[in-house]
Amino acid sequence: MKNTKFSNFWDSLNSSFWFVPTVMVFLATALSFVTIWIDQNQKTKLIGELGWAYTLGPSGSRAILSAIASSMMSVATTAFSITIVALQLASSQFGPRLLRNFMQDRGNQIVLGTFISTFVYSLMVLRTINGLEEHEFVPHLAVTFGIALAIASIGVLIYFIHHSASSIQVDHVIKLVGRELDGAIDRLFPESIGTSKAKNKQQDNPSDISAEIPANFDRDARPVSAINGGYIQAINNHELMQIASEHNLLLQIQQRPGRFIVEGIELAQVFPGKQVNDELESKINGAFLIGSQRTEQQDVEFSIDQLVEIAVRALSPGINDPFTAIRCIDQLSAALCRLTQREIPSPYRYDDSNQLRMIAEPISFADVIDAAFNQIRQNGKSNVAVTMRLLEAIAVVARFTDRTTHRKALRRHADLTERASQQASFDELDCKDIQERYLAALKAIEQD
Repeated sequence: MKNTKFSNFWDSLNSSFWFVPTVMVFLATALSFVTIWIDQNQKTKLIGELGWAYTLGPSGSRAILSAIASSMMSVATTAFSITIVALQLASSQFGPRLLRNFMQDRGNQIVLGTFISTFVYSLMVLRTINGLEEHEFVPHLAVTFGIALAIASIGVLIYFIHHSASSIQVDHVIKLVGRELDGAIDRLFPESIGTSKAKNKQQDNPSDISAEIPANFDRDARPVSAINGGYIQAINNHELMQIASEHNLLLQIQQRPGRFIVEGIELAQVFPGKQVNDELESKINGAFLIGSQRTEQQDVEFSIDQLVEIAVRALSPGINDPFTAIRCIDQLSAALCRLTQREIPSPYRYDDSNQLRMIAEPISFADVIDAAFNQIRQNGKSNVAVTMRLLEAIAVVARFTDRTTHRKALRRHADLTERASQQASFDELDCKDIQERYLAALKAIEQD
């Protein structure tokens, strides 16, 4: 992945409140220079011929631009306050991990940028108005654009009020996280890093790949340790492949995106170990992007954990909102159905000469379904509706796959859910309903 670092940098910009407003301020400043230049250099009566254009004198122009600037600053302050309140509500209701999604909201960024840009534009035009008789200058076109920006800001304010009210609704939040999860599945499964050769070998005879791993790998391989700690946000597989090819190495990656690592933990095993030196260790460390928080760039479990966090919070005794948890289960089951129809990338990576160069830390369907269902089952085992919906979700996912490994993982979760229901003190009729869902899930899992 050649653009891993750029993608990570771009993702951090998208998660900030300053980038889009800053770009819009620069554009507004450029627009002010352009319109003022036209007013200064283009000797035309076009403005006067336009009935809707502004044609008053210096004092009126100053009054209008001053009113626009002061009102935009007040509205921007109010919008920022509303945004902070929305972030506080999101943090307390959905969890602090969801704040990143709200900060990525392009609508809020554009709203703040519009108000600040209109304010800056008005100031830039206001400074050029000259009321002296011998040097009188009024940039009519620029003032007209200022009025147009103010009118547009009113429309943006109306949109912002509606958007703020809808963005904190739980169904809207779950939908956005689910859409992000679907995007991660589409992006990561399959990925163009497992070659067809590795895939065919795994299907025909998995031992063929094992035969390509040197017999003395465990004895002669040498570990490369992390020089920094934090969450692995992404791994530049293209860069690691280049390092392995240039130095004729076989790399066994010990970590995967989403994991938290501490300084000194093993990142990879390098064979032959005698080639490991400070320069090589630095290059391998450079292919691992480490940060203070997880991202969805290469971590499909990140979005799953966000949905699980919403569900677990909803099931807490203080909130007791099983309907939100059920909505999260529905979204998770839809994503798992999508995942069952995708190929899990091969952990064995080959260079252009079909030489095995990398063995990645794999992620399996069982890992994903564990992340999706374990905590919800553990926290919702005393709720009949949540237990039944989990079994129904397992049955739905089972209908979309015929792979033995997938069905085995689904059967395990069906058994765990049914066993947890037996430990709870449910009514006899509720137990009967749960048993019916359990048998339906087994039927879906075991069908040919």
